[in-house]
Amino acid sequence: MKIVFTPEALAYFNELSTLLYEKNYFGFEESALEYVDDLLKDIKETLPNRVKRPAPPYFDRYGKKMVYCTFRKNKDTHWYVFFNLYQNGHELWAVVRYIGNNHLIAPYL
Repeated sequence: MKIVFTPEALAYFNELSTLLYEKNYFGFEESALEYVDDLLKDIKETLPNRVKRPAPPYFDRYGKKMVYCTFRKNKDTHWYVFFNLYQNGHELWAVVRYIGNNHLIAPYL
């Protein structure tokens, strides 16, 4: 499976490490960068093997007929990755459109 990210999803990752550091979730900027890099790596390496669930209608604003997977990064935080699946010849593509965590989007799941 090939995994690609929309420009909006990539922009979110670029802002996430700064946000995590500025809100004091991490004491060092390098730690926040490592956390985001680890999340991205986890998505790229394990998304094809994860259980996929249909995204609730609330998330249609980011793309129609999406599915999502959950990534647990620590005991308090789960990340939800929303994407569409497309067949391109013999290869399956996942287009990641939205990323959120349980602290922000749990009521909509």
